[in-house]
Amino acid sequence: MSGINRDLEPDIRHIAKHLPDTPQMQRLLLEAGSAHVFNNLEILQTVAQAIIDRGESIGNIRGHERYGLYFPEPIGYRIDTEGRRLPLDYGEIKIKGDRYYVIPRTRPSR
Repeated sequence: MSGINRDLEPDIRHIAKHLPDTPQMQRLLLEAGSAHVFNNLEILQTVAQAIIDRGESIGNIRGHERYGLYFPEPIGYRIDTEGRRLPLDYGEIKIKGDRYYVIPRTRPSR
């Protein structure tokens, strides 16, 4: 079975840190040394809906239920403090309770 078959709300606390050039993304970049960023808000929303509709469960990892989906084109990039960018074509939703947030990645979490 694919997709997520229950009502969920986006956890808006995590949106800005996965969008380009926001203060939250810049803080994450400085603290962690890298950040996973969607190309823009529209792509973030499109990826979230696609995973809700047809994403595959990858299990419960580090306290979050997770679903993911590969996309044919990059949906974002991983940027490091040197400015290097790695294209990302995998989207993952992390669910805790009735809230979710979506992250661009290179592959499913392990």
